[in-house]
Amino acid sequence: MTGTEMATARCIASGAAGGLELCLFYPLDTVAKRLMNSRDHFSASNWQKLILQDSCSATPMAKVRSLFPGLSAGAAYKITQRGFVWGCQPLVKDVFRNRFKMKSGVFCDGLAGSIMGMCEVALLPLNALKTKAQTNPEYRSRGMMHIFREQGVMRLYAGWQWTIARNVPGSFALFGANAFVKNHVFGLRNHRDATFLQTTASSTAGCVSSILVACPLDIVKTRIQSGMHGQHGGVQIMQNIVQKEGLGSFFKGALPKVVTVGPKLIFSFTIAQCLMARFER
Repeated sequence: MTGTEMATARCIASGAAGGLELCLFYPLDTVAKRLMNSRDHFSASNWQKLILQDSCSATPMAKVRSLFPGLSAGAAYKITQRGFVWGCQPLVKDVFRNRFKMKSGVFCDGLAGSIMGMCEVALLPLNALKTKAQTNPEYRSRGMMHIFREQGVMRLYAGWQWTIARNVPGSFALFGANAFVKNHVFGLRNHRDATFLQTTASSTAGCVSSILVACPLDIVKTRIQSGMHGQHGGVQIMQNIVQKEGLGSFFKGALPKVVTVGPKLIFSFTIAQCLMARFER
C-alpha cells in the first residue's frame, strides 16, 4: 500500500468510526452539552428541565426527537472531524519520526495529536451549529442553513481560541495516554500488533484522560458557542463561574460526560484504531 493509499485508508477508517459513533451516541452528546451549558446544578427535581428543556411536557416520541437537534450539522462535523484528526495524526507522527528523528513514544504521539487538535479549529462552524441547536430551543425550529446565514461565518468561529486551548491538552492526553498503555503496560513495540482488548483498554485510558483534562475549557467553549451567556468572552465567563458557581463548576458535567460521552469516544477511537491497523496490515 502506497503512502497516499495508506493516508486515505486511515481517514476512511476514522470517518467510518465517527459515523458509527454518531448513530449510536448522539443523544448522549446532547445531554452532556445541555448540562455543561446550564448555570443550574443538576438535581432530582430539575433534571428533566435541564435535559429535555422545552420538551418536558411533550409526548414520549417528541421527547426522543428533542435529543436529536442539529443532526445534519452533527453528522458533517463528526465524520469530518474523526476522519481528519484521527486519520492524519499518524501522518504527523511519521513526519516527526522520519524528518525530525524523534523517537516514537508517548510524547511523539501526544504532540502529533495536539497539532491535529489545533487544526481541528477549521471545522468549528459545524460544531457551533450543532451546539446551538442542542442547547438553545430558539434555534430548533430553524434549518441549519438559516442559522448559518443569520450568524455568519465569523460568529460561528466564536471561541476559537478556547477550542484550541481545550484541544491541545485534550488531544495530547488522548493520544499520549493511549500510547503509554500500549508501550508501557502491554509492552507493544508496534501498535498495529495490539489485540482488540488491548486497543480497548488503551483507548479507555486515553479517552477518560482527555475528557478530564479538557473539561474546564470545554465548559467555557460550550457556553460561548451556545450564545445563551451574552457576548462575554472566555475570560469573563471564567470569572462568572468562579464568582457565582464556584471552582467545582469547571468540572460540571465531568462525571456524566465520562459516563455518557466516554463510551462513545472509547467506541469510535477503538474502532478507528482497529480499522486502521487492519488496513495497514
